Amino acid sequence: MIIGVPKEIKNHEYRVGLTPGNVAEFMHHGHKVIVEHNAGDAIGFSNEDYVTVGAEIVPTAKDVFDQADMIIKVKEPQPDECKMLKKGQLLFTYLHLAPDPLQTKLLLESGCTAIAYETVTDNEGRLPLLTPMSEVAGRLSIQAGAHCLEKAQGGSGVLLGGVPGVKSAKVVVIGGGVVGLNAIRMAIGMEAHVTVLDKSLNRLRELDDYFGPKLNCIFATKDNLEKYVQEADLVIGAVLVPGAAAPKLVTKEMIKSMRKGSVVVDVAIDQGGCFETSKPTTHQEPTYIVDEVVHYCVANMPGAVARTSTVALNNATLPFALALANKGYKKAMAEDKHLKNGLNVHEGALTSEPVALALGLPYVNADKALGLVNNTHTEMA
Repeated sequence: MIIGVPKEIKNHEYRVGLTPGNVAEFMHHGHKVIVEHNAGDAIGFSNEDYVTVGAEIVPTAKDVFDQADMIIKVKEPQPDECKMLKKGQLLFTYLHLAPDPLQTKLLLESGCTAIAYETVTDNEGRLPLLTPMSEVAGRLSIQAGAHCLEKAQGGSGVLLGGVPGVKSAKVVVIGGGVVGLNAIRMAIGMEAHVTVLDKSLNRLRELDDYFGPKLNCIFATKDNLEKYVQEADLVIGAVLVPGAAAPKLVTKEMIKSMRKGSVVVDVAIDQGGCFETSKPTTHQEPTYIVDEVVHYCVANMPGAVARTSTVALNNATLPFALALANKGYKKAMAEDKHLKNGLNVHEGALTSEPVALALGLPYVNADKALGLVNNTHTEMA
């Protein structure tokens, strides 16, 4: 199989789909890898590094899309990239289709087969290809939030951990999953006063056992959300409904009730955001202000630490990518239901039910779309 690695083109996105080390793995299995010129240069993976392990460097993204059987990326394809995809071609990357009707439309029109990192599952029901970036984003959310609290950034001028004689900031984390856990670790490490809200009592018990009295664990009712958001200096939105649009848990009224210069960081923005006032921002212009509250809603947060993120992501994606290359996508997904759960689009059919529900589009079961069962039919989600 010919594996193609284009250079990412989203604003300030420096991650790359394959590291030279992972290219070497594909070469070892007898595949050919083509890499766009300088695809990894910004994070220290030079053209020479790729050539040394056997990759071929091509001048443009068009060369990659024209030649490759499978495209391995990091971020969702931008419109110009979607238009280069074609029937029979495999795309393996983050997609986040639920809040993105244009990308969904273009992928369906392309006829390609698109597998989303964020909906691949494992035996424990987790999302193993989303986990490394959730870990990065959770840790970054506190770093970014602490910076936004600085007065020069529009914040209230509060130091997260305070100093002797001055109280520490109040950090509220909404959602106790992978993002939330990592945000909590960083916030406690910086000596903030930390509260987590989650609707799962079992998860709250786990977090309480892990962090003890350093963490305030609160059940997530609307009343509790209103109370703790209003009192917070920094709120981290860390909720996830796999593959679907994020629920709008923090209302405009809650934002308006917060103190001037408070900060909200919406890590769920890739799935539409969990604050009513959220809109996607970029690393170039990461923040905006609503009702005197600073909003940080960067849609590719892990791109800020692109080298760490690239290596972490490659560690997780390699086994799945190799299975697709070695077996072909149809056999690989027939043998691995967790990889099949990653299938979002196949030859004009939308195979992710949460995306279909979010966008009001027809849904086709993945088995039927792939021809793994007879009598395919389309259902309205």
